[in-house]
Amino acid sequence: MQVLRFNRRPVACLVVMALIFFCTVFSPVQAALVTTNEIIKQSENDIAREKVNLFLERADVQQQMVAMGVNPDLAKIRVASLTDQEIMQLSDRIDQLPVGGGTLETILVIGLVFFLVLVVLDIIGVTDIFSFINKK
Repeated sequence: MQVLRFNRRPVACLVVMALIFFCTVFSPVQAALVTTNEIIKQSENDIAREKVNLFLERADVQQQMVAMGVNPDLAKIRVASLTDQEIMQLSDRIDQLPVGGGTLETILVIGLVFFLVLVVLDIIGVTDIFSFINKK
């Protein structure tokens, strides 16, 4: 019993100091309600960020970046540092890009325009390429 009486004061001081330390250093956690709109907005931001990252992972996009002198790894790092609003804008621009290369369609349109120019020139009488065109 004598030992407890002599050690009571230092132990009490130590406990009081520990309580003061823990009460001042750690602030209490406050909870708040999260609205559905906030959850939906965060979900949309996550989807947009994933879309941009998947776009940057495509081989043809990386080839274009290298052709333009952009390091694909640095581009990914810079995209990761964009704000949610900038990611949404970039995602919207990706959605507006034309799908596919369009090489075949371009060749067909150029060929059709070339054919029509030759037909008009043949009708006018500048050239004599097509035998099925009657010249006047």
